[in-house]
Amino acid sequence: MENKIAVVFPGIGYHTDKPLLYYGKKLAREHGYEIVEASYGGFPKDVKGNAEKMQEAFFSALAQAEELLSGVDFGSFEKTVFLSKSVGTAVAAAYAKKHEIKAQHIYFTPVEQSFAFMEQEGIVFHGTADPWVDTETVKRGCAERKLPLYVKESANHSMETGDVCRDLEILEEIMRLCEAFFQKVG
Repeated sequence: MENKIAVVFPGIGYHTDKPLLYYGKKLAREHGYEIVEASYGGFPKDVKGNAEKMQEAFFSALAQAEELLSGVDFGSFEKTVFLSKSVGTAVAAAYAKKHEIKAQHIYFTPVEQSFAFMEQEGIVFHGTADPWVDTETVKRGCAERKLPLYVKESANHSMETGDVCRDLEILEEIMRLCEAFFQKVG
């Protein structure tokens, strides 16, 4: 049996027990991955739309993730997957780059700053009603990096529309794509 690790990088208000990360973790576990959660907090208020506060939140989350993950020997794992959400997508990509970790990524609703670090293979999910980043920025960033992008019409930053049944359909579609991703990477 392979030795595999999945690290979960949440967003500012989107914790690992919310649907995308909760079910993403379950899929990883089903595929034999050990789960490690990089939880962080203490962010400034009113981050959305404020570049300075977003940068402050990013550096704070990255520092906390580095401390939390300092005891993980990534070299001892045959496969590494980073599941990330929102500002966590920037943290995951920056962490992998800084520590030269070869990881596969599942990026749930990246913020604009994430594209400065996203260099490794992965898949990206975005909703056209996401107030944190516009769809054209995400499309351009993914095209430049050759990252498969899955866009859901009218979905917000949580990949929800306000219609519970549609939200569950979107969640199911996303998890089916994540399942295929895990089957591909092993």
